[in-house]
Parts: sequence; structure tokens; C-alpha cells
Amino acid sequence: MYARRILKTATLLGALVMVAGAADARSIRWARSGDALTLDPHAQNEGPTHNLLQQIYEPLIVRDLPGNLVPALATSWTITDDPTVWELKLRQGVKFHNGNAFDADDVVFSLERALQPTSDMKSLITFIDKVIRVDDHTVHIKSKGPNPLVPSYLITLYMMDKEWSEANGTVTVQDYKAKKDNFAVRNANGTGPYALVSREQDVKTVLKRNDAYWGKGTVPLDVSDITYLTIKSDATRVAALLSGEVDLVQDVPVQDIDRLEKAGGLRVNYGPENRTIFLGMDVASPELVTSNVKGRNPFADKRVRQAVSMAIDREAIKRVVMRGQSVPAGIIAPPFVNGYTKELDRLPKVDMDKAKALLEEAGYPEGFQVTLNCPNDRYINDESTCQAITAMLAKIGIKVNLVAQPKGPHFTLLQKTPPESDFYLLGWGVPTFDSHYIFTFLYHSRSGKDGGWNATRYTNPDMDKAIQSLTAEVDLARRNATIAKIWSVLSEETIYIALHHQMVAHAMKSDLDIPVRPDNWVYMKLTAAK
Repeated sequence: MYARRILKTATLLGALVMVAGAADARSIRWARSGDALTLDPHAQNEGPTHNLLQQIYEPLIVRDLPGNLVPALATSWTITDDPTVWELKLRQGVKFHNGNAFDADDVVFSLERALQPTSDMKSLITFIDKVIRVDDHTVHIKSKGPNPLVPSYLITLYMMDKEWSEANGTVTVQDYKAKKDNFAVRNANGTGPYALVSREQDVKTVLKRNDAYWGKGTVPLDVSDITYLTIKSDATRVAALLSGEVDLVQDVPVQDIDRLEKAGGLRVNYGPENRTIFLGMDVASPELVTSNVKGRNPFADKRVRQAVSMAIDREAIKRVVMRGQSVPAGIIAPPFVNGYTKELDRLPKVDMDKAKALLEEAGYPEGFQVTLNCPNDRYINDESTCQAITAMLAKIGIKVNLVAQPKGPHFTLLQKTPPESDFYLLGWGVPTFDSHYIFTFLYHSRSGKDGGWNATRYTNPDMDKAIQSLTAEVDLARRNATIAKIWSVLSEETIYIALHHQMVAHAMKSDLDIPVRPDNWVYMKLTAAK
């Protein structure tokens, strides 16, 4: 069945999203387990947040279904005679939803805004030295050194209207960690195919088609309005689809897949997501806040981290918790990513006796206690995965207190300075398809710009220097060799414990055929009626 689903996905990847059965434009009721965290385009680098935002806002460059870079608000991008400067030509005739014209001033404003301290997008573009307006429809991005991958880092950086932002006091990015507010948190003015009508956080967001969209006539744009619903309960979300109350469920519980496949009038599509689920640990604090061990940090000892890894039966999680809808992993880089190798992705052998011996050798013969923080509405069966891990670690004497909560407060624990979790579950997608994205967010020492999601407190100046070098190396062979060296060191350190590469299923009414993309995003503008 797993092979059949992968094959089914492969046949979808080259196809345009089609809707059959409706002669007119139609409404879509779209349900997910968790809402976008904010509408501020630069405040949170999080998948469902980007998924909703890209209906409203647009970046300069996007990826198509197979993963190629294609024009969006920029029509071309080239390196100039100066190897540190990229020239981007902007699409002409584009309007924001309020009628303001899109031009180079908006690009300069948006990229400079995304570099602000409160922005969660800043680690993507730390290579930028200056953004220069050449004329109304030409921008130069000057990097701190030659960087051949600049376009890949622009695909989740949304363009805002400078005039609207200034008029509404939203020049500064929302400080999400501090629970600060601004006008852009609940209001929006993008260039995208859909405009915001109303917003109830964690309940419902309503969008209407932008009939002045620049892409009208080049994309179907047949969905007239979208009601984006947050339905946290798996059972309620599935029941809403079965009863016809919603048209699309993006987060399909794996335990309900077979039932939905057999139900009349429904379709289930599958695909691998460009995302890995893993555990993180505080590896640097002198003492864990939630542990019964005082004066020492068990996770600071690599032997303890290795013991945790070999006590986790990833195949059992795949079989029992994920119902076959995962790929057990030995590295936190998914197979889509430059730098991934099968050798790095080898699974540790499950060995409880050796795990216990490592704990004893490290000075914890009776194990220890610790709290595991877990989201319960972000990843597929995230809380159930944490429950399984809790039971597995108990077998080697690690007594886990599981605290599961919605992704908003969970992510805040990890992003605070200092972080407020000893042990946690996280998933990481890689929109750039390059290892640098993982390194700079998850392994680089936490600083003003880099390491924004490094809640492990891991710091290694040599690794920081190597990571930073990746944005200035133009020789791809040398760059890939550096990536391999970094992975060699970091994998041996066992800073994170990979669990699985995530598989995704979308369930929908049978007159819809929306494929699963590696980024797990749905582009409603591509939905066509016939």
C-alpha cells in the first residue's frame, strides 16, 4: 500500500490541480488542525502560517510543483558583473489589494523589514548587505560575499505595501515571542490571488478572490472564496468532511485514511513532505530545570543522547502510531535537501541493553526524570508520537513527564531567549532545498540573526564559521564538501534525534484533485473548474 501511494503521488506531481463537476466558480471550505500563528508576513517562519499567507501575499520567486524556481513578483533574476550583486526585474502592473502599485520601494521595504530583530525570517537573509532601488521595477540585492543561492532564499519572503504599512503603524515586525501585537497581525494587504475578508484567530479566516490579480488568465483562479477553518479534533475534522461540511482536510489523521478511501464521494491524495520530525535536547545548560538530577545536565553527555536515540524504535512508531505513513529517519534533513545522503540517514539499531549501559557509564544507572514538550496540533500524530517515545524511554529508566499543548505556546517555549524547554519535539521543513537552511536555524549558535530555532543551546564556533561560509562559496563542489563535513560533525554529536520524514495525506471531495506538494502547501489559485 505504501508503494502504491508513492506511485500515486508521482503521477500527480506533474499535473495541474483540477476541479471537476462544477460549471461555475466555487467556494472552498478548507479545514486544518492548527491555524496560522499570525498574518504578519515576517513574524513566524512556520508551515501552516506560510500556507495561509501565500494565498494573500506573494514573494518575488516561488517553486512550482516539481520544485523548480519560477517567477512571481520578480520576472527575472541574474548575477551582475559584480558577483556580490543580484539584479531582479519586477513584474509591472501589479496592484496591492487596496489598489496601491507594487514597485521597487516595496521590495526594499519588505526585505529590510524581514531583517529586523523581531523577524523570524531574518536568518534566511543574513547574507544581505544592502537592498538597492535602481528604478521603479529593478532592484539590486548586494550580499556580503558572492552567493549563488540568493534566489532560493527569497521564496518565503513576502512583499508588503510600504505605504500601507507606514499608514497603519506596522513598519516593525510583530514580536511574536513577547506576545506583542500590530495591525498586520489581523489585517492584510498583499498582491496575492485572495484578499482578506475576516479573521478569527484559531477559528475561521475568510478570503475572497482578487479579481484584479495580475495572474488572472494565466492561472485558473476559479475558487471564488475560501473559508479556512481550524478544527483541532481529528474526529471532528474527519466527520466534517464525511458530512459535507468541509471540502478539503489538509491534516488527515492516519488512522482514518482507509475509512476515507472507502467512503463514497471522497478522494485521498498522498505524498512525501520535505520535512523531518525530531527531538531536541538542552545540551548546554549546567542543570535541567525539569530533571531530578541536580548540579548536572544528563543531556550534556553525548552518551545519554545516544542512549535516548537507540531506545527509540522508529519502525514501531511508523507501524503503530503512523500506520505506515512515515519514513523512519537517522538525520533531520529530508531526502529533498542538498547534502542529504542515505549513509547519513541510517537508522540507529534499537538496543535497550546498550542504551542502559551508556546511561550507567555516564553516571545515571537509575536513569533520570525530565519533561518532554510536545505540540498537539502541528504534525501528524505529534502527541501520539510523544506518548510512544515516553513509553520507550521508560524502558531504560528515563521517566518522562509529557506536556502537550497547541503549537503557539509550544513554539514560544523554544523561541524565547533563553529557551524554556529541556526536551522537545519539533519538525523542520526546508523550502530552500539546501542544508544551510537547517544549519543556520537549528545548529548555529543563537545570536541576533542566526540560530532562531536552536533551543538546544548548542554552540560551536568552528561550525558557526563553516555554516556562514556556505552563503559566500561560489564553487559548488567546495560548498558541498563543506556541507558534508558539517553533517559529519553534527551527526556524530547527536544534538537532535531524528524520528521520521513525514508523509502527508489530503482528503477532499471527489470533484477536487489537489496534489500533495513537498512543502505541504495548497495553492488555491491553481484550482480549476470545468
